[in-house]
Amino acid sequence: MIRGLVFDLDDTLCDDTSSYHAAALDVARELARAHAVDPDALKEAYIREADGFWQRLTHEELGKSIGSLRERMWAAALAAVGIAEPSAAMQAAELYNEARRKYLTLFPDVERQLGRWRSTYRLALLTNGFAETHREKIVLLEIEAYFDAILIADEVGMVKPDPRVFLHACERLGTAPRETVMVGDRYERDIVGAIEAGLRTVWVNVRAESVPPGSPPPDATIETITDLDAALAAWTA
Repeated sequence: MIRGLVFDLDDTLCDDTSSYHAAALDVARELARAHAVDPDALKEAYIREADGFWQRLTHEELGKSIGSLRERMWAAALAAVGIAEPSAAMQAAELYNEARRKYLTLFPDVERQLGRWRSTYRLALLTNGFAETHREKIVLLEIEAYFDAILIADEVGMVKPDPRVFLHACERLGTAPRETVMVGDRYERDIVGAIEAGLRTVWVNVRAESVPPGSPPPDATIETITDLDAALAAWTA
């Protein structure tokens, strides 16, 4: 029996990639006008910095302010296109925070499905984000009320794929690992640690990636979150 569902947030429930790419382009265009640089080059430089940061995230970064970290990412992106002004990095970070709010959006039908899933399962949200920004994001997306537990990396002091954070999610839900399904879009972050912790796993493979050779497969793979019911049906029939 499945009693609990644990969801990743970014690119699982909400279209984070599209929103932060759009926000980065807005900022790049604004700064490009003042500094005579190619806005597309600046946008791509920021995306490389941001992607690298989130892929490398460890618990050592959790005590830092995401605002200061984001300023550092913009400073590196600006330096990559020849701008070495601290004030420009600070301006970029501020503009970016404002722009992200404008583009935040759930994937289609997610809110309705969360309501249905909540009527059957206990639900948790488990994200490697920072409370400084992700608490606001969750409120703006209007999904807070659907979850019995919300676990944000810097509040729990652990980051995925640490198996302990998945077990902590089960404890918060009051479910055993084998009664709980982890649903996420990042194989290395969401699936590997959950498998090690004994949870069932559903990989939302939005990037059409492959399981690395020799690595354990998820229990189910789907293309979008709207396909989750079909995966769950296999365990509840």
